[in-house]
Amino acid sequence: MATTNVRGIRQRTGAVLALALAIAGPAPSQAQSQTGAVQGTVLDATANVGVAGAQVFVTGTAIGTLTDANGAYFLSGVPAGERVVTVRLVGYRQASKSVTVTAGETVTLDFSVEQTALRPQDPAVTGVAGETPQVRQLYAVERAAAGLAATSVMRAYADFNTESYARIEENGFRSVGASPLSTFSIDVDRASYANVRRFIQAGERPPVDAVRIEEMINYFPYEWDSERDSERDKAAGGRNSAAGDPPFQLLTEVWDAPWKPEHRLVRIGLRAPSIDTEDLPPSNLVFLLDVSGSMSSSDKLPLLKKAFALLAEKLRPQDRVAIVVYAGAAGLVLPPTPGNRRARILSAVERLQAGGSTAGGAGIALAYEVAREHFVEDGNNRVILATDGDFNVGASSDAEMVRLIEKERESGIFLTVLGFGTGNLKDSKMEQIADHGNGNFHYVDGLLEARKVLVEEMGGTLFTVAKDVKLQVEFNPARAAAYRLIGYENRLLADEDFNDDTKDAGELGAGHTVTALYEVVPAGLPVPRRVDPLRYQPTAEPRPPVEAPAVDAPPADALPGAFEDELLYVKVRYKDPDGSESRLLAHAVANRARPPSPSFRFAAAVAGFGMLLRDSPHSGGLTPNDVIDLAERGRGDDPRGYRGEFIRLVEAVRDLDLLGTAAEEDDQR
Repeated sequence: MATTNVRGIRQRTGAVLALALAIAGPAPSQAQSQTGAVQGTVLDATANVGVAGAQVFVTGTAIGTLTDANGAYFLSGVPAGERVVTVRLVGYRQASKSVTVTAGETVTLDFSVEQTALRPQDPAVTGVAGETPQVRQLYAVERAAAGLAATSVMRAYADFNTESYARIEENGFRSVGASPLSTFSIDVDRASYANVRRFIQAGERPPVDAVRIEEMINYFPYEWDSERDSERDKAAGGRNSAAGDPPFQLLTEVWDAPWKPEHRLVRIGLRAPSIDTEDLPPSNLVFLLDVSGSMSSSDKLPLLKKAFALLAEKLRPQDRVAIVVYAGAAGLVLPPTPGNRRARILSAVERLQAGGSTAGGAGIALAYEVAREHFVEDGNNRVILATDGDFNVGASSDAEMVRLIEKERESGIFLTVLGFGTGNLKDSKMEQIADHGNGNFHYVDGLLEARKVLVEEMGGTLFTVAKDVKLQVEFNPARAAAYRLIGYENRLLADEDFNDDTKDAGELGAGHTVTALYEVVPAGLPVPRRVDPLRYQPTAEPRPPVEAPAVDAPPADALPGAFEDELLYVKVRYKDPDGSESRLLAHAVANRARPPSPSFRFAAAVAGFGMLLRDSPHSGGLTPNDVIDLAERGRGDDPRGYRGEFIRLVEAVRDLDLLGTAAEEDDQR
């Protein structure tokens, strides 16, 4: 028994020491005092521009890195003395230089590399003299994580890429006669678009299940002309009814579907007004930061530090910030601190270093405990989790994490999840945690995205104006034969859940806009997916023969004349952030297509692009050029350049023929 107790004490002590080392960084041992650092830039000798993704390593050691987007690199822990630094990249001639490393100092060493005719499949590029096996493995892992062009080295270590995505079964058409109601929870997550962008910028087609069309659509801010939109609704015969004054507006538009003009495309939009940062209620924020070993690469913890430095600049004296970290164990490294003590906050973040396993469950539990102890009534109480999602100690399964989050959300504390990095990104786990924790999920692929999420959209990211927001759409069988909801596959609800206030749903933040698109088959047209006639249920009209297209809509005179001109009826339920009973907002939509607003046209372009990336059978004859044309005509006012960037991504997919590589990639997987 005594031996067991001693072993347990040693294990707990080891966990605490591992956490302390992760927080404070390694102690300056005698060996470390004899090391220095090498930094520099790798330039293309012809174009004189930075070369991204080049391997830079100290010959004969396991010390190496990859250059960033500007060609810059940094090597730390280099033993003092004469060293040889080598640069290697497929398509460039290998370059080596000698350098004298001085203990405790950083020396600059720049390279200018020449292009060669070597191709990735050439045997000559799979190994370099002086490169140790450890370095080869390091680069194989980093190259896979960075999503660079496939090489023989990358293929050899493909197993190191453990990114995971939840399977998505795309929504098909549903018969209005059999299923007149469509019910779902709103989704303000935007992670999918940034993640898809990361793949495309690396010259790769994103995995099909990484493409969540609703998140791609809702990534973009949309113009909202209230006066024009209210006149549009009035002209269309729309009617709004609501109990109380809702914290958001409801907009609907009807247009011809660009990929199948005989069908209708319906836009349902929600918009919450923006709130100036100074007018936000006091915040009680707990930063929950993953400092495990998997967060060591430059696109993870180092980027995370810069991202939170941006947010810290926006905090006010009335705000309180705490920092909890987790690696082999979880710990509080910054107690709740006023937001104007930025130096103290930034110092705590800057000291973090990655190392150890990932006790995600323990970290989440501790973060919520800290948030509860300093709860601010009528304030913004939120945990901000930043991680790659690679939990592997304690509560680590998706089901365990979801149960833990569902229990904690009852305390009135909201959750924001920020995903970082590549190679082992657990997208499916992070999305579930955010959805079940009354929160939102973003993927941060660079500093510009960090600024967008934590600075430009700070109100929506951190302050909730309505929770458990659900939509239910009823289709008029006199005007619609079938419909399909574009996206939201993992947000579908049972029809009876709409009036059940115990069912969790999505949250809407200040300044958020939410768009949902329906493709509707007008009555009288064939339904794309045929269902056999029912044996026991009466039908409104005789069924056509088996070989003929099925039409499920009843005759136009089957409904009262008062509703003949309505295509559908939209209902929205929502709760106040601290409420337990829902309120109802309802809106009738006329059966008339009208010229679309620029926002509607652009949203349709994003939806079409998502369908192409998913190889959707519903995309018709849509091409990348069609998507580009739609987006250009819907570009409108684009002060931040987000829509212009989208157009360039579609052009890259077209020019690189990424849509033609699906079968080949599936074979390789």
